[in-house]
Amino acid sequence: MRGLHAEHGSSHTTSDTASHTTAHPTGHPTGHTRSRRRARSRTRAWAALAAAGALALSACDSGGGDGGGSAGSTPSAGQEQAHTVELPKLPGEKLEVSAVWTGPEQANFAKVLKEFEKRTGASVAFVPAQDPIVTFLGTKIAGGQPPDVALLPQVGALAAAVQNKWAQPVGPEAKAQLEANYSPGWRQLGAVDGTQYGVYYKAANKSLVWYNAKAFEAAGVKPPKTWKELLAAADTLSASGTPAVSVAGADGWTLTDWFENVYLSQAGPEKYDQLAKHRIKWTDDSVKQALTTLGELFGRKDFLAGGTSGALATEFPKSVTQTFTGGDRPAAAMVFEGDFVAVNIAQTEAKVGKDALVFPFPAVGAKAPVVSGGDVAVALKPSKGAQALLTFLASADAARIQAGAGGFVSPNKAVDFAAYPNDIQRGIAKALIAAGDDFRFDMSDQAPAAFGGTPGAGEWKALQDFLANPSDVAGTQARLEADAAKAYGN
Repeated sequence: MRGLHAEHGSSHTTSDTASHTTAHPTGHPTGHTRSRRRARSRTRAWAALAAAGALALSACDSGGGDGGGSAGSTPSAGQEQAHTVELPKLPGEKLEVSAVWTGPEQANFAKVLKEFEKRTGASVAFVPAQDPIVTFLGTKIAGGQPPDVALLPQVGALAAAVQNKWAQPVGPEAKAQLEANYSPGWRQLGAVDGTQYGVYYKAANKSLVWYNAKAFEAAGVKPPKTWKELLAAADTLSASGTPAVSVAGADGWTLTDWFENVYLSQAGPEKYDQLAKHRIKWTDDSVKQALTTLGELFGRKDFLAGGTSGALATEFPKSVTQTFTGGDRPAAAMVFEGDFVAVNIAQTEAKVGKDALVFPFPAVGAKAPVVSGGDVAVALKPSKGAQALLTFLASADAARIQAGAGGFVSPNKAVDFAAYPNDIQRGIAKALIAAGDDFRFDMSDQAPAAFGGTPGAGEWKALQDFLANPSDVAGTQARLEADAAKAYGN
């Protein structure tokens, strides 16, 4: 996830030219494909992870405070910290790393790769990937030029890489870091048929709504806790002259996240798990209810920044930046997405914790939803350098570098919370670690790529069509089921 992230799908760069770690590009969140390994999920995940928004809000209300971990402030950028893992010396070795990351997210990851270069003597080039990443990697491998390591934004992309005999098992050094630093659930997500292949470097809480504090204050609106309250707040905000929500309709993955949050809260975790595995059809009444509910928001053109056409033309980065520019008259008052939104807020003058605040995705049913995502690092070459990079990415050393840049949350429980740059990020990280193995993974990330992770096709396209015409619930369900049946093979 994304991640996590800043843009996805059609907004990704189309260049597959390798760039050194100092290269500059623009962001992504968390992608989509079938999961063959999933963490065990229990209902108490909601209580643990939904606390992320509450923690963030209480931190903002209190005006700061201790960030947790062993210290109360983030170490300065130039401060040398003790290493938690030993890395081999790799002078002259050249590595390529590929991910569907661009812009600020790639730039932040470049800092991690620079540290790896410094400590090993290796040289690392970043190769931007396109969605679906499995197709991109297949082309590179067919051409005899696979990257040494790829970060896959979909759970099932790992299973596909193993099935295609591309992935290399994790070596003993990386495995030791995983066993020391990760809960069993996150390790299991990186395994296929009992063999460890991946390192979940990055996680995401994809059940957050970020809002412009000035716009809320001007309209006299408070953060809603229920879907009904969200619609009422949207009505008040839009009547005040500021459209309520900035929707990134040009990027289909954001629409799947909207649906998943509504569905999980309304239909419950058991139905969510069944739909994720296509054990119930998309024509099920529970899907009808979720789409009808989502249509209550999407169907109000005055609620959307730029109306329906504007939403369909808005890519993820813009959906964030236009929410936090324009003073007390931004293009929209709210934007929904994960913790990685902070990366894009940083491209504006707004300050997280002051101008940009956050609340948990409102409860549609009995409980607020919590959807998680993540990016898994996999070695595609049997090289010493690839295994060394996996070891580094599984360590607290790598994660704390990117944590300090913001818009990033690590499932690595050894990362000091003080590494995160503000109370909001620390609150989200604390809630993720506190949840342990109790989380629901992004549904579209578990689907076959043809259905859940391909721009202009499958679920992404069906939900874009639904955004364009929210009254067509039955037609949307029929298209979703036809595409899902074909992709799942059942």
